[in-house]
Amino acid sequence: TTLEWNRRQRQMCIRDRYLSHSLAPEPTPLVEPRLLIGGPECAQPYAASHLNISAMSFGSLSAQAIEALNWGAAQAGFAHNTGEGSVSPYHLIHGGDLTWQIGTGYFGCRTIDGNFDPDGFAETATLDPVKMIEIKLSQGAKPGHGGILPGAKVTPEIALTRGVPVGETVVSPPVHRTFDDPIGLLGFITQLRDLSGGKPVGFKLCVGRRREFLAIARAMAETGTTPDLITVDGGEGGTGAAPLELSDHVGMPMRDAVHFVNSALCGVGLRDRIRVLASGKTATGMDMVRTIALGADATNAARSMMLALGCIQSRRCHDNTCPTGVATQDPGRARGLVVEDKAKRIAAYHQETIEAFLELFASMGCSDPSEIDPRHLMRRLDESTITTYDQLYPALPTGSLLEAGDTAPPEWRDAWAAVRADSFT
Repeated sequence: TTLEWNRRQRQMCIRDRYLSHSLAPEPTPLVEPRLLIGGPECAQPYAASHLNISAMSFGSLSAQAIEALNWGAAQAGFAHNTGEGSVSPYHLIHGGDLTWQIGTGYFGCRTIDGNFDPDGFAETATLDPVKMIEIKLSQGAKPGHGGILPGAKVTPEIALTRGVPVGETVVSPPVHRTFDDPIGLLGFITQLRDLSGGKPVGFKLCVGRRREFLAIARAMAETGTTPDLITVDGGEGGTGAAPLELSDHVGMPMRDAVHFVNSALCGVGLRDRIRVLASGKTATGMDMVRTIALGADATNAARSMMLALGCIQSRRCHDNTCPTGVATQDPGRARGLVVEDKAKRIAAYHQETIEAFLELFASMGCSDPSEIDPRHLMRRLDESTITTYDQLYPALPTGSLLEAGDTAPPEWRDAWAAVRADSFT
């Protein structure tokens, strides 16, 4: 009917979320304020951008794609996560800052039988371009599944980089061999920090069972050992090589996961020692502001970086026939990706997005990204009801999980009482 059509048109014109600006805005910064990552035990903290490249491996991506991403990161001054496929020569050619991701396969630092090799790790971790280390527990594209690199993609070059046989399908197990409980995870973090010469070390996860993360938080509180960073990957993360059901239905969405992780760290009184990075369909300055308002310190992006690189989302990542040369090891196809041109696009995308981010938080009356607050973000619940994000996502009081009183909500207290530092389950 006409009335129904008019009602829908009105709804379409109403924004469901928006930022509240200030009548006393701050000047837009000419240079992005940097985020210092590194806790009390870190000897080499890293000054990071608020937008960095999320994990994508050499092997999944072509040599040309990896080189272009890193060259773009070097030009614009932000970090490039290697993914679990280790540090390749193409990550090092242009000297862009690296976050080296250590997955369950320990690629680049593994023994012949697939266990962790401390000497091999130290050799790469002490390289100057490697600025941070990230232990991958799970990822949003396929949480609880591990990873597979088809044998057709395992060229001699990739085999040498990862330390695996040429031409054989490589399977990353769903769990780590080096540790099997929260205290063991923290011990592994300490070991990697020592072997790297004191560089920031943390872990990445897609939140599933909340109590498993609370068990890690309890281990931090009881041992006093903390990671320097935690990367929260939303369940909406994706890849053309993931099982579709896992990509679509498994894992907590980034918005809810960031709020939960931030609250848990506040509840144990350790939020100020740990930087929270978040990834999950981050593409614009507004996405960055929203994620930081919910509790993150900075953001990572993969999908939007891939689009800047030339990805057309053909979903041929798994069979080595990517038509744009991004996700293939076929030399003929990869040759079509012009590294210098794509590196400029990556740098330009980062610079323009950061510029929008700076303009947004300055218009809100903030002089630094750390001042972004959930009260700045408005959400429309229906045509007549608007609320702020701090009302939708109330913060857990600092230290409330450690107190004997009833300062934490009942559901948090019950979960906290049920977890142990020596068991994920």
